[in-house]
Amino acid sequence: MSSPSLTLPSQERFPARRRLLEILGALAIAATYIYLVLNQPADITGGPGSASALIALTGFLAGAVLLIVAVLPTLPASTLVLIPVALVLNIVLGQFVGSTLVPFYLDAIGTVLIAVLAGPAAGAATGALSSIVWSFFNPTVLPFAAGAALIGCLAGLAARYGLFRRFYLAPVAGFVTGIIAGVVSAPVAAFVFGGTSGVATGAIVSAFRAMGDTLLAAITKQALISDPMDKAIVFTIVAILVYALPRRARQQFPFIRRHRVLAGNTPAADARVDAPAEGTVQAPAQGTAQAPVPGTARDSTPKG
Repeated sequence: MSSPSLTLPSQERFPARRRLLEILGALAIAATYIYLVLNQPADITGGPGSASALIALTGFLAGAVLLIVAVLPTLPASTLVLIPVALVLNIVLGQFVGSTLVPFYLDAIGTVLIAVLAGPAAGAATGALSSIVWSFFNPTVLPFAAGAALIGCLAGLAARYGLFRRFYLAPVAGFVTGIIAGVVSAPVAAFVFGGTSGVATGAIVSAFRAMGDTLLAAITKQALISDPMDKAIVFTIVAILVYALPRRARQQFPFIRRHRVLAGNTPAADARVDAPAEGTVQAPAQGTAQAPVPGTARDSTPKG
């Protein structure tokens, strides 16, 4: 006998409340992003002690917490355990790659992984939390929390609508996500930070500036060069990781089952997991009578 799900009843009981929390979390992150772009606080890179950093930290953290509270009833324990691992993966890879001469970031692998396994809200929360935790080691990362949340949301939407069912579509989804994320992050990099923190990406911006581009134009061009390729690589790596998991492990994630995220995850296949084998007769519940089967000894109905 299969054990009942511990997550689906909560998910079905309060869909309106969860949707409201998701909207409030997204609005908090978007409002903080708009505040940073409009006010262009230069002191935010001085550390979490500045007023602008505290405002950004509060806004992004509130948005991330609201998103987590919204999706928490739908997350299995396996996803909750993976979120801290995803944060560490983002920070370690992002810090290392950013200090090299590679014009990529690779700081969203953990975010996209959670998004594919648990959905857009969980991915957005993971992206925002990643930037918040990372900012305590590198304050220049904090203003990009909205972009990181957007990447997680777009990755979850791509998974929901089947772009991971065909392996070759994963990098296409990543490429499109990179274009959108690059356009969103460019104003923050230009107005708040005054450039990019990566060695190679900073060199590209300097090259465009030397050609006469404004700071915003140079950073936007750099983002449209680096971000699409970076996210295409990230989405491909995540697709490899997810498909490398055993089928039984993948089926532990309700989001993957419910939206048929991966190839081979069909409703019929999922129904067969708990269904009796073909050709067998299921035993009746205790205390109930079983109807006689025609043509057997128990069928005593007179014939004609």
